[in-house]
Amino acid sequence: MTDVLLIWPPHVPSYFNAGHHSPLYMVAGHLRLQPSTGRVESCEAGTLSMNWKGVGDLLYQGRYDVIAVMNDFDAVDGLERFTEYARGLSPHSRLITFGRLSSLNPGFFRQFDLDAVVQSGDYECGVAAYVNALAQSGPENALLAGLPGVAVRHGDGWIEPVGHGARLDPEQWVLPDIDEIPYQDYDRFYAKDEHKFCGIPFRRELVVPAARGCPVGCEFCEVPEIFGLRERRMPVDAVIDYIRDSYDRHPFEYVAFYAPTFTLDRRWVRELCERFIEGPVSPRWKCATTIHHLGEELVALMGRAGCVRISVGLETLEAEGQGGLPRSKRTEVRRFRALAEWCDAAGIELNAFIIVGLPGTSTEGTARTLELARSVGARVRPTMYTPFHEMTADMTTHQVARFNRQLISGEPEVKPEEGQEEGRASDTTPPRPEADARYAFLFGREDHLTSVHERIPQRTAR
Repeated sequence: MTDVLLIWPPHVPSYFNAGHHSPLYMVAGHLRLQPSTGRVESCEAGTLSMNWKGVGDLLYQGRYDVIAVMNDFDAVDGLERFTEYARGLSPHSRLITFGRLSSLNPGFFRQFDLDAVVQSGDYECGVAAYVNALAQSGPENALLAGLPGVAVRHGDGWIEPVGHGARLDPEQWVLPDIDEIPYQDYDRFYAKDEHKFCGIPFRRELVVPAARGCPVGCEFCEVPEIFGLRERRMPVDAVIDYIRDSYDRHPFEYVAFYAPTFTLDRRWVRELCERFIEGPVSPRWKCATTIHHLGEELVALMGRAGCVRISVGLETLEAEGQGGLPRSKRTEVRRFRALAEWCDAAGIELNAFIIVGLPGTSTEGTARTLELARSVGARVRPTMYTPFHEMTADMTTHQVARFNRQLISGEPEVKPEEGQEEGRASDTTPPRPEADARYAFLFGREDHLTSVHERIPQRTAR
């Protein structure tokens, strides 16, 4: 039997969305169903709750056969250090990585001391294929033929994947075990709304991964490439059962539906809303979708069913910037105003995602978009335009780390001049008015804070 540790290495997150962390627990749950696995444990050390000594203790004492390391756009900073700890303290362990970044830029991970990289398909399938192959007939014989969606190190080279990685039907997903998740750390991240993280402050969130894949096809979004253009969605009954069970076991106060375009299947949403209205499961909840996939009647129904926040990809209201967006994402001001009115009438907070630096846009136009969104009562969450398609395998960790939706990717690294101290600007440092203007949208003072938590009743004290 193969003992497995799934871990998110220590790092300082540039952004926090609990939904992005749910794959760690879903992969763990999937592995527990495999006949080849024995002990399967998870460790989320990326929530500022664990130091390297604690990680070292875990690696040294755990004696894991396989360590599956979750990666993301801003979690690469500690990867090299983690592999050094793993190789030093648990030298017999095989190291495999999976996550959003390795699915978009798999070649980048070949510079690290890893044994395998999941680069396509669902994460569960890739990690399970590697673990099962190790257990079947010995590492060499089982892996030399190649695995679907997984690159495997062999000597000084790599065995390329045999075809695309597999994808699971929604009925096969294993939803996160809430007993494993460090909710107290999630609460700490969400407490400061000025950081514009996705959660609601002062209330505990249950993430429900309801769908994967999206046909909208925004070029700045990773979802279609990783999970496909065809949406896969959980049955309503399974969603209701998971919420009921989780609320019975833990004092959650609202549900966050983790789905790229929540209202893509309107019939499904109507059924869910009707079930919430009927009860007995009637949580407050939030979701993310597109403006195109909303209507006045649907928004009203969602409000009656307990929805307290709808997040939409507004991106920009500049005509010059909308040319590069899918047709369904091109939004007129009057349509956005109408949506704001629908949400207000339904008692729902409207949250607008806005992209700073989107090709064709200007800082003045971005300021107008932000101002208009706030003028109709919307909460805004700006992020930096991030062209994931420009990442290459030969990039350094420093370069890849800039693709985190906060920093301007592709900016040249500023190196100190001769005689200049590291990290200190010289009198000859060229001005950066465009970059500074963009960063002001993300990192300037934020005075427009949410009050949506007031619409969510508190449950038993934690």
